[in-house]
Amino acid sequence: MAPRKPQPKTPEELFLQPLAELAAQNPEIEALVFWGDDSGWSALPSEALESEEVTFWAEGLIPEGFRIEWRVMAGPDGTSPDHIRLYAWESGEAPPEPEAKPLARARWPE
Repeated sequence: MAPRKPQPKTPEELFLQPLAELAAQNPEIEALVFWGDDSGWSALPSEALESEEVTFWAEGLIPEGFRIEWRVMAGPDGTSPDHIRLYAWESGEAPPEPEAKPLARARWPE
């Protein structure tokens, strides 16, 4: 029997793939979760997720219609990942621009 071809990744999987890869490479990395709404964004995160929780958290919100943005933020050296910031909202403005430039970022839906 010939090997089966891998199924193409869904757009959701492609959106989250960089986070899954980062978590696999750096299992100690954490994600800070921020929620937004019509009244704006809190400066403080509502929770912190461990690396293995990040993609599951986002996968659960995407089908519910939430908008999500993730940002990989640099550590003190400016080049290695320090933490992830996850932003979720249904209404209102997108999250504010960060003071420090993220190493990587993406938004769902684009």
